[in-house]
Amino acid sequence: MEKIKIEKNSVQETLIIPLYGRKMCSEKFPELYIDVYAKKLCDRLDYDFSQLEKKNDSFLYEFGSLEAAMRQLDMIWEIKDYLKKYPKATIVNLGCGLDETGKACDNGLCNIVNIDFPDVISVREKLIINQDREKNIACDLNDYSWMDEVDGSNGVIFFAAGVFHYFKKDEVKSLVLKLSEKYSRGCLVFDSVGKLGLKLMMSKAIKNMGIENVEGLFYVNNPKEELKDSCVMFHSFKD
Repeated sequence: MEKIKIEKNSVQETLIIPLYGRKMCSEKFPELYIDVYAKKLCDRLDYDFSQLEKKNDSFLYEFGSLEAAMRQLDMIWEIKDYLKKYPKATIVNLGCGLDETGKACDNGLCNIVNIDFPDVISVREKLIINQDREKNIACDLNDYSWMDEVDGSNGVIFFAAGVFHYFKKDEVKSLVLKLSEKYSRGCLVFDSVGKLGLKLMMSKAIKNMGIENVEGLFYVNNPKEELKDSCVMFHSFKD
């Protein structure tokens, strides 16, 4: 089977760390987390995993892998809970990378939309076959034209896993406002880091995204207070 080459220090390389983290977490903590897709995808990549493999036994890397996996479980729980009320809703993976959370939540009735930059979607489509009721959109999330392709008439839940760290605060606020205006029954699930967490990310991952200046990037230290004060478009909020 043909392998897909991922170049070092490229935007595509930022897809590797969360994917490999889910793979390692699934292998190390199977009683907590199982990801049937991650290992298969890693096996399809032409990429030097040696540096990541060296870090496998370090506490920080193990913690990071576990955190990424638990984040996915939290997302899955929220999505499945939303589908109980809106079983025919659309699940929208914002900044999807090589993530297949949509498939993990599929109830046989919902629709799944995966959105990311064109070069990321190009890699994704070489590795992952869409199922029925699933489609990809190659677009910058800040170009709201992608919303024209997302049907929210039966409900819609958006989720962003490890994505908003790379956005400026004003970009996140603008996006959330636009979503709230267009999708009255919509729901948004996302994770965030605090200011210290953002500082720890001010190296390889952010530079590979072409971000030189981290001033103004999105972080949340006190979710309930900061989101309530700055994002009046949230009708309800829980952390």
